[in-house]
This record gives sequence, structure tokens and C-alpha cells, in this order.
Amino acid sequence: MLAFLSARQAGLDDPLRLRRTESTRRVLSLKLNPDRDVDRVHGNAVNGIDIDAIEGRYMLSGGADGVIVVYDLENFSGKSQFTCKAICTVGRSSRHVHKFSVETVQWYPYDTGMFVSSSFDKTMKVWDTETLKPAEVFEFDGNVYSHHLSPIARKHSLIAVGTKHPKVHLCDLKSGAKIHVLQGHRAEVLSVRWSPRYEHILATASADSKVKVWDVRRASGSLLTLDQHNGDKSKASSEAVNTAHNGRANGLCFTADGLFLLTTGTDDRMRLWNSATGENTLVNYGKVANESRKRLQFTVSRGCSPEFVFVPCGSSVAVYGLHTGELVTTLRGHYNNVDCCEFHPDYQELYSGGKDCNILAWVPVLRASDVEEESNSTGSAVRQSEVNPAFQDAWSSDED
Repeated sequence: MLAFLSARQAGLDDPLRLRRTESTRRVLSLKLNPDRDVDRVHGNAVNGIDIDAIEGRYMLSGGADGVIVVYDLENFSGKSQFTCKAICTVGRSSRHVHKFSVETVQWYPYDTGMFVSSSFDKTMKVWDTETLKPAEVFEFDGNVYSHHLSPIARKHSLIAVGTKHPKVHLCDLKSGAKIHVLQGHRAEVLSVRWSPRYEHILATASADSKVKVWDVRRASGSLLTLDQHNGDKSKASSEAVNTAHNGRANGLCFTADGLFLLTTGTDDRMRLWNSATGENTLVNYGKVANESRKRLQFTVSRGCSPEFVFVPCGSSVAVYGLHTGELVTTLRGHYNNVDCCEFHPDYQELYSGGKDCNILAWVPVLRASDVEEESNSTGSAVRQSEVNPAFQDAWSSDED
């Protein structure tokens, strides 16, 4: 690290290298921090969480009890031990609360004054953060599994919505109307995700084992249907042509640069795809336990070299190398299955929620705390013995 600092100070190295190196070190040292706690508000499973991209300070959570909570992640106490407080809640006492399980929550990408939630009560609500009242309510014919707003869109304000029906709905925030549907899936759409690179590119995952990539400006159908066998008919049976997984495809996540797409399925596999060509890169992550009948929320690190994938795996969170498939570590701390996790790129922290009703904070172990722990574990007698005898106090009050 000192070599990086010296090279940066002398102008011999790119400052980004130092940042990537430190970010990578912090991710590799993630631990369940006993000094960091998150208020427990939910009385049932935590299905989805999201951290705002503007300040990186506020976190949303949605639970199976229909409750939505906003947390403040900032520590103003000056103490190392603190609790992320729930600053406002849409609880069961509110007349605007979702009647059934909240599946997805997301901040408006450009302002924390608005967020969106979707639920099994067949509605998606656009909320005013200040009043905690819905400014717009979209109703659907079936349970809503997932929704997503584009993080980069400038020319549209569309929300993609996946429901129990095979059609993907596009809802316009400006007009408050459902303006378009994308047809091609044959079963419920479990996950939807906009590309962080091209604002009109959308990926959808369905229980029909297919993952499709769409250009929403085209009316002729999907651009790509991902094929795990890369078109090799000798490996694919006649019934499983162009399938991304051998089970329900229930998870999607683009890398930060949008060049690659990760998918998960109930065949206990995770696959990495080239998002431009739709080619399966054939990275082998091994068995990734996945029994979820709904959307699985997983995430990818940002600013690291190499990048890492954080994916719920039973009651733990598995950390994989993105391009190697190597299992780097396993984060254990939940008492029941983990449903969602979200990476905080500003501090290289990870937050996870599960069926144990808890949200856990995984925080990098800092070198300073390591030194303090080491000094506290050694006794004063040991420290005294390590002092050079020449500097020890030999003064005596005895006149003799």
C-alpha cells in the first residue's frame, strides 16, 4: 500500500489503481461487525433492500409483512458502535400500506424524495418520501414479482414490471399509465433489470427457464434469448432449446459497466453472459443453492479489481470471483435463508436481509481496529517487558 501511495504522490501511477486496490482489500475483509446494528422493524422475512445512489445514506427495505422501512446509515455519533436507525415506516397502521408481501423496493435513481414498491397485492406504488403517501398506484391482474427503474435513463421514465402473467409491463412515471407490454415469455416473469449501459435495453427472467434481452424501442420482439449451450444443438434437448437455466430463472444482475449479465436459477447454477452477444461465458461457479420460488436479489461489487459477486446461498451469502468462478468466502450470520443483499459502493459494505427478519451489516475490518485489538489482548506486564532496559525507570528513594 505504501508503494501505491508513493507512486501516486510522485505522479508515477494512476490514482485509480490505489482506489481499486484498497476497495478490493476492503471487500476481501468483510465481516459481520458487532458494533454495527440495524433496527429490527419487520415481523416477517425481508424480501428486498435498496441503497440510494445520490447520497449513499438511506436504505429501503420491504418485507413479507407488507411493511416498508427507511433507514439512515450515517453515523453522526462519533462512536464506533452505533445502530442504523429506522427514520420512517409505512407500517400496518397506515391506510396506504401494501396488503400483502412487498417483493421489491427501489429509490428513484436521481432523488431520494421518491421511491417505488411492488407487492403480491397486485399493485405497484410510487411513494412521496416526505409524506409517505403514494403519488401513483399501478394495478395489475396478478402478483407483482419485480420492478426496476433505469439508473441512467434520460429519454424515458419507464418502470419495467414482472408479474404472474407472462407479459412484461412498461409503466410511464410521467403519464401514470401502462403504455406497453413485451410478449415472449410463457410463464410468470420473476425478475426484470435495465442495463446500466444502454437506457433502452432491458433483461427479463421467467419461470419458463428463459432469459430475454429487449430493446424497448422495437415492437418486433426480444433482441436475444439466452442459450446456455451457445447454440450447440448436440447438447440441448429438443424441449430445452434456448433456455438459460434448467429450472426457474429467478435472478438478474448486470455488472457496473453493463458489459456482462449474471443470472441465477433453481437448477442451482449461476451463469455469466456477454450482454452484447448473449454468449454464455461458461464460467463455472459450482453449485449455488437456490430454492426460491420468487425473485432472488443478488449484487456485484463496484470499483474493485477483480470484481466479486454476492449471492444468497441458503442461510449465508457466498462471495465469488466474477470472472474466475472461485468461491472466495462465505458470510455466515443469518439464522434462516437469505433473500436479498445489496452492495454499498461508497464504503465497500454489504447489507443482507433474510427470513429471520434481520438486516445484517457486513463491514470491512480496518487495520486500525486490528492494532487496537492486538494491543488490548496483551497485558501491561508483557508490554513492559518489551521495553529496552536502558530506558526503564531504575530510580529509587532509598538513600542507602
